[in-house]
Amino acid sequence: MELAQVRLLVTDFAACYRFYADVLGLTPQSGASEGPYEKFSPHTGSAGIALQDRAMMADVLPELAGSTTGHRSLVVLRVDDLDAYCAGLVSRGAALLHGPAPMTDRMRVAHLKDPEDNLVELQEWLLLRG
Repeated sequence: MELAQVRLLVTDFAACYRFYADVLGLTPQSGASEGPYEKFSPHTGSAGIALQDRAMMADVLPELAGSTTGHRSLVVLRVDDLDAYCAGLVSRGAALLHGPAPMTDRMRVAHLKDPEDNLVELQEWLLLRG
C-alpha cells in the first residue's frame, strides 16, 4: 500500500489554494487555483496534499453537505530548518498558533491553520530513529 495523498474538503477553494501554494510554498500540480481540485507536492517525498471542493464531494457523499465543526484534519509537513521556515511563513502573512518549540527529544514543531481552520503541523526532526 502507498499513500497517494491527504485530501482536504474545503469551501473556499481559492483561499486554501493560495495558502498551500503561496504561504506554505508547496508546488501545485496543474495550477487550478479556482478548483474544484488541485494536488500539491512538497519539494521532497512522494505523497502530496490535495484540495477538493466540499460541494463537489457532497454530490457523491451527501452527508458532507452540512456544516463542519471541530478539526477534521491535521496536515503534517517535515522541514529541515523550522525556525527559518516559520520566519518565511510569518513574512508571507501566516500566523503561528504555537512554536517553534520542542515536542519530544526527537523533534520540534510549529502549528498554524489554513484559511478553513485545518491544522497544519510543521516538524523538524532532530534525531532519526535508530
